[in-house]
Amino acid sequence: MKALVYDGPRTLSYKEVADPPTEMTGELIRVEAVGICGSDMHAYLGHDSRRPAPLILGHEAAGTIEGGPRAGERVTINPLVTCGICPACQAGRENLCPERQIISMPPREGAFAQYVSMPSRNLTTVPENVPLEQAALAEPLAVSWHAARLALSALPEGGRRDALVIGGGAIGVAAVLALRAMGVDRVVIAERNEARQDFLSDICGFDVVDSPQGDFAVVIDAVGLSVTRALASALACPGGVIAHIGLGEDRGGLDIRRITLQEIQFIGTYTYTDQDFRDTASAIFAGRLGPLDWFEKRPLAEGARAFKDLNRHAVSAPKIILTPWA
Repeated sequence: MKALVYDGPRTLSYKEVADPPTEMTGELIRVEAVGICGSDMHAYLGHDSRRPAPLILGHEAAGTIEGGPRAGERVTINPLVTCGICPACQAGRENLCPERQIISMPPREGAFAQYVSMPSRNLTTVPENVPLEQAALAEPLAVSWHAARLALSALPEGGRRDALVIGGGAIGVAAVLALRAMGVDRVVIAERNEARQDFLSDICGFDVVDSPQGDFAVVIDAVGLSVTRALASALACPGGVIAHIGLGEDRGGLDIRRITLQEIQFIGTYTYTDQDFRDTASAIFAGRLGPLDWFEKRPLAEGARAFKDLNRHAVSAPKIILTPWA
C-alpha cells in the first residue's frame, strides 16, 4: 500500500510500505479520509518523543471495512485501543487506561495510508448519507465533546453558562460546536491568525475576537501554551471552570493565586471515553454539529506539502483532510 511516512523532523515521504497485519487487530479498513492533527504536527517538528521515526502518523480517519462479516461497512475509527478490564475501563473512563494505545504511536502504525487495521469494537458505522470526510472529524470533535461535557458538568446548577474557546484550530472549532450542542448560547472564540479569523467568522459564523475581554463561566484552552493558560486564568469568572486540552507547552502561565482565591476549577482533559466518541458520532449523524464544512481536502500524496503549509500558517481552514486514493 501507499503511505505517508514520517522519516524524521520535518521530513515526510510518500512511498510503498507493507500492508498492515490484521491477525491480532481485527478489521482491515480501506482509509478514505484522514485528518491532520496538532499531535501529528508536533511529531513532524520532532517535538514528540513518543512518535519516533520511521512511523506512519494519522489517527483521525474513516473508511470502509474490507473482508470478513462486516465487509463493505462504512465506519469512523476510534483510534484509542484500551484493555477493557482495568478499573478505569470498567468505570467508563477508558481514556485513562494504563494500557491504552493509539494508532500513530508505536506499536500501532497510523492512518496516513491506504489501509489501517483496528479492533472491530473501535469502529462505528456511518450512515450512507454522511460523507466519510465528515465522519473522519469524529475523533477531533470527540476530544472537544469530552472537554465541554466535563467543564459544563462542573458548573453549579442555575449559574452562568457562557464560554470562551482559545484557539481557532480544529479542536477549538469542535469545542464551539460541542458547547452549542450542549445548550451554551454565547460562545466566543479567540484566534490571532487573521486569515483564520475571517474563515471562522465568514464561513463558520462564529463570534471571533483577537483579544477577548470580560470574563466567562467556562474557558476551554485548545492551544496549551503558557500565554494561553495565562489568558484562561485571567478570564475565567469567579467559580468558573478552565478545561485544558492543548499540549503546546508543559509549563507556565497558570495564575495559581487567582485560581485559588476565586475558586476556579482547572480540569485537564485527555481524548474521550468510548461513550463520548459514540455520542459525538451520533451528534454528527443527526446534524447537531452543523454542516461540518470547515475542512480542506488534499491528496495523501501531497501530504508533505500540507504539513509545510500548516507549519508556516498558510492554511485558513481549521482542518486538512487527506484522501489516500485521490
